[in-house]
Amino acid sequence: MKREELISKWLDNNLNHQELEAFKKLEDYDDLVTLNHRLRAFKNDEYNTSKELERVLSKIKSKKTASKLWMKPLLRIAAILAICCALYYYTTTLDTTIQTEFAQKTTIELPDASTVSLNAKTFLAYNKKSWKNKRTIELNGEAFFKVAKGSTFNVITKAGNVTVYGTQFNVKQRDHYFEVICYEGVVGVTFNSTLSKLKAGDSFLIIDGKLIAKEKEE
Repeated sequence: MKREELISKWLDNNLNHQELEAFKKLEDYDDLVTLNHRLRAFKNDEYNTSKELERVLSKIKSKKTASKLWMKPLLRIAAILAICCALYYYTTTLDTTIQTEFAQKTTIELPDASTVSLNAKTFLAYNKKSWKNKRTIELNGEAFFKVAKGSTFNVITKAGNVTVYGTQFNVKQRDHYFEVICYEGVVGVTFNSTLSKLKAGDSFLIIDGKLIAKEKEE
């Protein structure tokens, strides 16, 4: 129900319970109640209720307009600050992304000279700006990693995470399928908050959320 209809029915004492609750939530509810009390106290036949109501509502509208004018400069400042924060966040978290298509394979070199060979239909993303302090890659698909020695190297997938230092390993993450094979060094695989360490030749396989294999590759 529109605001004007609520006020009209209230003046006629014709609001039901639900309408009364809606009326009490009006922004100018207190002013309207005050006006009603004044009208009831002033029993002059020449007193024009409609004009008095219009006068009060006009006064309320003027107050709102003045408030909006006062708020405009603050809103502009807030908008500028929000844009600056967004630009800072965007430039400091901007990822480099690589996407291979069907039947396409590619090999890339990371900022620390580590290499990644992506299989077909694979997505990879990393942050070049923060790479020196945080070697983290987001992977969806399959890739072979040859990691240069240095700080912890993390591969984040939807199924689980892989953490290494300097090693060679393969990660394959598809729908309902997650496999890690360690070829050199030691690989830490985190799945369902449980860490498993793989040595050279070990593999780790999850299908449909269940551990299928954690054994040495032949």
